[in-house]
Amino acid sequence: MHRLLLSGALALTLAPIAFADDWPQWLGPKRDSTWRETGIVDKFPESGLKERWRVKAGLGYAGPAVAGGRVYLMDRMLAEGVMNPSNPFVKPPVPGTERVLCLNAKNGEQVWKHEYACTYEVSYAYGPRCTPTVDGKRVYTLGAMGDLRCLDAEKGDLIWSKDFRKDYNAPVMTWGFASHPLVDGKKLICIVGGKGSVAVAFDKETGRELWKSLSVKKETGYSSPDIIEAAGKRQLLIWTGEALNSLDPETGSLYWSVPLDAYMGMAIATPRKADDHVFVGGAFNKALLLKLAPDKPAAEEVWHGSGDKGIGPVNSTPFIEGDYLYGVDNQGQLSCVKLATGERLWQTAEPVTGKDKANSGTAFLVKNGDRYFLFTETGDLVIAKLTPEKYEEVSRTKLLEPLTPAMGGRKVVWSHPAFADKCVFARNDKEIVCYSLAKE
Repeated sequence: MHRLLLSGALALTLAPIAFADDWPQWLGPKRDSTWRETGIVDKFPESGLKERWRVKAGLGYAGPAVAGGRVYLMDRMLAEGVMNPSNPFVKPPVPGTERVLCLNAKNGEQVWKHEYACTYEVSYAYGPRCTPTVDGKRVYTLGAMGDLRCLDAEKGDLIWSKDFRKDYNAPVMTWGFASHPLVDGKKLICIVGGKGSVAVAFDKETGRELWKSLSVKKETGYSSPDIIEAAGKRQLLIWTGEALNSLDPETGSLYWSVPLDAYMGMAIATPRKADDHVFVGGAFNKALLLKLAPDKPAAEEVWHGSGDKGIGPVNSTPFIEGDYLYGVDNQGQLSCVKLATGERLWQTAEPVTGKDKANSGTAFLVKNGDRYFLFTETGDLVIAKLTPEKYEEVSRTKLLEPLTPAMGGRKVVWSHPAFADKCVFARNDKEIVCYSLAKE
């Protein structure tokens, strides 16, 4: 009997385990656009995905975060009788509130709500831009007008807050504050703005400033901070509208900086590292591949985007797999680029909008196993295989209706979904939905 029990325990130990995972921040647990859960569907059922729940929500570009059985979402409610301007490029004061919602991940029931007054003065005033960052007992949120809040993740109580405009004299950029806060050890690192304070590290528990760094002449940008390791050093990457910068994350001191001007300050995508290279790029092929030095924090240019070399992503961050870069350019075409040279191997608008190009066309790429999940601006979820040879669509299903006005008069969903608990969580300007992606 002892041997039988031991054998059974050993078998359970060695058996593959399908595990659940959280999506606690922008681009997932490791900020690398990778969903590591197993036991996920190979294709979508012809009858559609199983809906777990659907809950009303307000306006917003901010994607949800999922952690500890809770869903955290930012949205915006307009003041009574107020409407957004018909021309989204103008920036008159628009009264309303920003909200942080906490929902039960199993059924969508509201656990708590945190709300505060916030008048918008930004282009495309359709709500917050930043995915909440969940770190244990705390959740950090950043609104479109620069309101940073640390909330109790269980109860929603305010722990501390900052107003970037008031506290740092940070200018509100054309499209507001859109850089997702990053937790690093005991620090919360944010893109703030203002003189000497483009990047600021706060004590994540108290909000006390630990260090501040960098200034810009024109645009702060919208790109989110990320940390890499190279030459035996942890390096904090900050892409402003003027340059890609590497800082010491402990002190904020500058390691290196390489110029890269962004079109209209549209430094949006998060920098990507692969082995000893870093790629960053923005609209109209403002793209750059750098080679990192092996012996000290330093970098040199390999190629610069131009003509048919490289790509210029707008809203979505590209993905590097092996020797190839996959991403959506500013005309809405999913592209494959040979990383070493910048050579563009293929492009297709099929997964994003169908057959037509679209200004700032958007699809968010998340890798799961040997395939990708693409959430498109049309509200579709796509399973696809991406190789240097071609784009191969495996399956497609509708999650949400696109509601937000965009260029060319089209309606879009420009909100990154969360993948957790073998489900997809996605939102538009009307609701948030949860669909099961578990293999039956």
